[in-house]
Amino acid sequence: MSAAFRVRVAEDPGDREACFAVRKEVFVREQGVPEDIEYDAYDADAVHVLAVREDGVPLGTGRLLRGEAAAAKNGGDPSVGSLGRLAVTREARGLGVGAALVRAIEDAARARGLSAVDLHAQTQALGFYERLGYEAYGPEFPDAGIPHRAMRRPLQPRAPKGA
Repeated sequence: MSAAFRVRVAEDPGDREACFAVRKEVFVREQGVPEDIEYDAYDADAVHVLAVREDGVPLGTGRLLRGEAAAAKNGGDPSVGSLGRLAVTREARGLGVGAALVRAIEDAARARGLSAVDLHAQTQALGFYERLGYEAYGPEFPDAGIPHRAMRRPLQPRAPKGA
């Protein structure tokens, strides 16, 4: 498969449905997460990002929570965003889609004035997030029956183009 894809904020209902379809494929079908806990009240106000192939086929998604929703997941700090529900379809893994989604979520957090991004990583994905600059903290904990660790990355302002 070609590695040509783009990542965008999911603004319209069709994009959001594509995000939910990727999550269903990866989390519910592949990983056995119960569908009734995969989708939650946070989805309504989250910033969703979507990676699509040149022909429009969805390849991956993730979301950013901010404010009180993020503080509920990161220990109470509303200046820290919460990255979650990062999912890449099986056929798109290894193409850089996950890293591009993380960077798009960080850009969205930066644009909203957040100082850092927190996430709860499946322990098998710790190395992926560490390569992107995240550091694990705190003990391992179960989420949907899958071992996780909390991770955080401070955000630096993007350098102006040409600097």
